Amino acid sequence: MKKELIFLGPPACGKGTQTNRLAEFLNFPHVDTGSLLRNEIKNGTEAGIEAKKFIDKGQLVPAELVAKIIKNRLSKYDCKNGYILDGYPRSVEQADKLEIINNEINKDNNDVEFKAIYFDIDTNVLVERIVNRRSCPVCGEIYNLEFKPPKTEGHCDNDGAELVQRKDDTREVAQARFDTYFNETAPLIDYYKNKGVLKTINANGTIDEVWERLLEVIK
Repeated sequence: MKKELIFLGPPACGKGTQTNRLAEFLNFPHVDTGSLLRNEIKNGTEAGIEAKKFIDKGQLVPAELVAKIIKNRLSKYDCKNGYILDGYPRSVEQADKLEIINNEINKDNNDVEFKAIYFDIDTNVLVERIVNRRSCPVCGEIYNLEFKPPKTEGHCDNDGAELVQRKDDTREVAQARFDTYFNETAPLIDYYKNKGVLKTINANGTIDEVWERLLEVIK
């Protein structure tokens, strides 16, 4: 059976860590829409050239163009058994487009299962995660001083580079990001719940604890 998975949840809820782990575990492609768009631009594809025109003007890439890029990616052979989509959809409008995309891709395949997995977590825990977050400026690895500390204090496990804290990883900025998320993206929770495809997991706890809960809902 083909499995189509998307993750929902506020910033710092742990989606990124679990997405990477699950993609490797299932041998599914992790389709990160941000990286996908950057690669289209870097490779000079027709869609990438068009997208760059908007980005260079400081404008958002039109929804139809983003949907086209995503459809092209999800149509590739490595997605035939399933995929994990990261960063899309971010609105009910985009969710409608994704459903159309999946229906078109799977028109000759009736053995498909779609799940939207919601990472439910206390906002206070999220604020602490963000405040304690550190990243490697060289390889991009993300650490958390409380939940995922580096082996050597202040330095990346991969390359030894000194870890840095992003300027926007403050309580004030974090709260603003949560407000934006719940206003714009949280309606997707009801959207997928009404369609009967929403699976909710408790995202409080350690990475391994959340991982075990995730495995239970994707069976």
